[in-house]
Amino acid sequence: MKKIDSIGYSVFFEKRFESLVKFIKDKSYSNIFILTDRNTDEFCLPLLTSVLPVDLSYDLIEVDPGEENKNIDFCIGIWKMLLDFGAERNSLLINLGGGVVTDMGGFAASTYKRGIDFIQIPTTLLSQVDASIGGKTGIDMDTVKNIIGTFTQPEAVFINVDFLKTLNRRQLVSGYAEMIKHAFIFDADYYQELKDFNFDNPNEKLIHRSVEIKNEVVTQDPKERGLRKILNFGHTIGHAVETYSLDHDKKPLLHGEAIAIGMICEAYLSHLHNGLEANQLNEIVESVRSIFPDYNLKPATFTELIKIMKNDKKNNDGKIGFALLTEIGKCSFNHYLEEDAIKAALDFYLDSNP
Repeated sequence: MKKIDSIGYSVFFEKRFESLVKFIKDKSYSNIFILTDRNTDEFCLPLLTSVLPVDLSYDLIEVDPGEENKNIDFCIGIWKMLLDFGAERNSLLINLGGGVVTDMGGFAASTYKRGIDFIQIPTTLLSQVDASIGGKTGIDMDTVKNIIGTFTQPEAVFINVDFLKTLNRRQLVSGYAEMIKHAFIFDADYYQELKDFNFDNPNEKLIHRSVEIKNEVVTQDPKERGLRKILNFGHTIGHAVETYSLDHDKKPLLHGEAIAIGMICEAYLSHLHNGLEANQLNEIVESVRSIFPDYNLKPATFTELIKIMKNDKKNNDGKIGFALLTEIGKCSFNHYLEEDAIKAALDFYLDSNP
């Protein structure tokens, strides 16, 4: 068992959930609830319940999968279920799932009766290295991602890489986007290691390093006043592309696929506005494009994409904010750019298509 200590909680890497069982026994909760979506109910819940004490009583709450369902209506459904099941302030909510479940479940728990305990058991690569770490909870509203939420730390996070066996390659590639982002912004040596990432058998050591990086950044800046903003590299443009795709595409982009587009665009902005050398820009573009699918981004959508960006949480005084690289492994924040620069970055993505 490996453990990473964070702000008031720990992240446990283990397969038999011994620490989880001990945690539940030590806390003596009045009620326990497990939040899943339909996919994790079928593929992941059996693995969890197989190691829980047979006499452990819990109630199950299930939501529909997908980013389009991470909204206030589904959150109200969770609150109503908690109320119907008699959840008290001494209750525990276990969020078993990907980023939608951990984001929305954390938000529901942090606001129900002004806050009940919750723990995260992330089941996707994306949620293991990103969504479940750092104490951000949230839901989307009117196509704006995570615009409603809280900074609330979980009681614990439990990572079991066996859950990744339930994922297809597309989901694993999506999660890899956040891992390579951690390398781009913080650790050039880690970037070199990630080149050997095996999607057929994900390496727990590399996942552990990604969690370490995010945790190190978050513990220095829990409320995103400064350093934590570097975690947004690729996300200003990436979130806008993701939102657009959810609204317009029959098969919408996954989060990591959209962030990959954002990283190419924002690496270009880093080259023009923050000193990233041309050879490193080319290295980033080549490495990202070698893994992630191309997206048919049309110039006619640029105005709508920028409109979406104007609602981004990272903005200040009406200006669109970015985290930009100075070199692979180093990043700075609070860069505010004009619309023409952003359109140029989107054009760069189109021009860099093979």
